[in-house]
Amino acid sequence: MTNPRWSRRHVMGAALGAVVGGLSGCSDTSGPVHRLNLATGPEGGPYNAFGKALARAVAASGLPLDVVAQSTAASVDNLRRLDEGSADLALAMADVAEAAVSGREPFPRPAAVTALARVYVNHTHLAVAADGPVRTVGELAGRPVATGAPGSGVQVVAGRLLRVAGPGGAPLPADERQLGLDASVTALREGSVDALFWSGGVPTPALTALARERPLRMLPLDGYAGALRELHGPVYTAVTLPAGAYGLTAPVGTVGVGNYLLARRDLPAGTARELLQVVFGRWRDLLREVTAGARLEPRFAISTGGVPLHPGAVAHYRSVYG
Repeated sequence: MTNPRWSRRHVMGAALGAVVGGLSGCSDTSGPVHRLNLATGPEGGPYNAFGKALARAVAASGLPLDVVAQSTAASVDNLRRLDEGSADLALAMADVAEAAVSGREPFPRPAAVTALARVYVNHTHLAVAADGPVRTVGELAGRPVATGAPGSGVQVVAGRLLRVAGPGGAPLPADERQLGLDASVTALREGSVDALFWSGGVPTPALTALARERPLRMLPLDGYAGALRELHGPVYTAVTLPAGAYGLTAPVGTVGVGNYLLARRDLPAGTARELLQVVFGRWRDLLREVTAGARLEPRFAISTGGVPLHPGAVAHYRSVYG
């Protein structure tokens, strides 16, 4: 397993010569993989949209591959499927993926997964009603808060934020409700929760629609990025929800988390290279319904932290970009 403290440059430099040399004589590209199960997320969510777009792009490419986008509970569920072999590919948030490869909670042991690319950055949303009683994170103590569906990456980042958001960095005792995005939106609209957490692209259509019905306030979270990085590593960054999104009149700082396209270790190297050719050739189509204004660039894509790049991915980046 790659040491999370190593830089991506060290990972690439140490692995490239051996990997590329080994691939030239590798026999796993002799028989094409015709069907690849891609674990995505709930229907209507950004992972599911990305997965379906990738399946369409692969189908249009003429490659002898069939990518099937599977609906799942998202990151945690996806990594478990990848590790057990019921999925060949998966999408997951970086913090959850790092926990999986190191065997940290909620994973009982290290998972045998690799990365193909870091594809875009999630923005953590903490939304409350603009006319409601909550104006700061601390005021969520004792209040009902939607923290994401079981098995989702949202639940992981929400739980970690609440554990550092109390006075002096102590846990904040919110009443956590395990609800997916649609249920969270309904609950906030109806007032059965006072806030909802979401981690996704900007804008997220479900929150845009809610903001038209009931004006929202997004609580700033960027002040917690340092504490999260200290506890969980550099997967967390300070990013901004832009003015104009969700009716915001000014930018709001929050916490960003990368999203990885992952693969089983035994995925044929040639298949990994073919998939990445499609991803980089059609990235605008893949990201169109996921996050506005995002770009997919090689220097961004190889930044997968402590999750090792698949040998086929290493070979792809070396052959195309040097």
